[in-house]
Amino acid sequence: MSIPAEHKLVEARDYRFCPWCRAILVEKKLDGRRRLRCPDCDFVWYKNPVPAAGAIISDGDRLLLVKRKYAPEIGGWTLPAGFMEYDESPMECCIREVREETGLDIKITRLFWNYKAGDDPRTMVVLILYLADIIGGELKPGDDAAEVDFFGLDDLPTNIAFSAHRRAIADYRAFLSSGVFPKADD
Repeated sequence: MSIPAEHKLVEARDYRFCPWCRAILVEKKLDGRRRLRCPDCDFVWYKNPVPAAGAIISDGDRLLLVKRKYAPEIGGWTLPAGFMEYDESPMECCIREVREETGLDIKITRLFWNYKAGDDPRTMVVLILYLADIIGGELKPGDDAAEVDFFGLDDLPTNIAFSAHRRAIADYRAFLSSGVFPKADD
């Protein structure tokens, strides 16, 4: 299967030139890290992760998953989630992404947990996940989803895309059996 040009991945690369004044960036130690800095205007490129948000939505003992339509991980299953837009909060992003990918309207009930993810070739990701209830809409794949469906926790697809989603599903299973939310590693 050929990937359309508009869906090809762009590898994250370091800047070579200052986006403000076009001078050549130089590597300097700042804040205890090696960073690219402009010698002319003092621009510093802070290579920050990109925030994403999504939801854990269950229907009794079944979990809602989305099958990816586009790269990366075409055909892999994930929790409904996506990258935040510049002008939205994590909760607004979560609600929008669930609606776009699944056709469902949700009410967020609480923050579940957040995950660092380094296996998306586009960027380093911070995934913020909420627990949510369905309040309307019609379950149907949309946007960048090839399929959407509920799966029993013992019958999940084996091809769960992205480490953060696999960790979140494992944490959700543990939460269901213990009632304890994930916590930071000690």
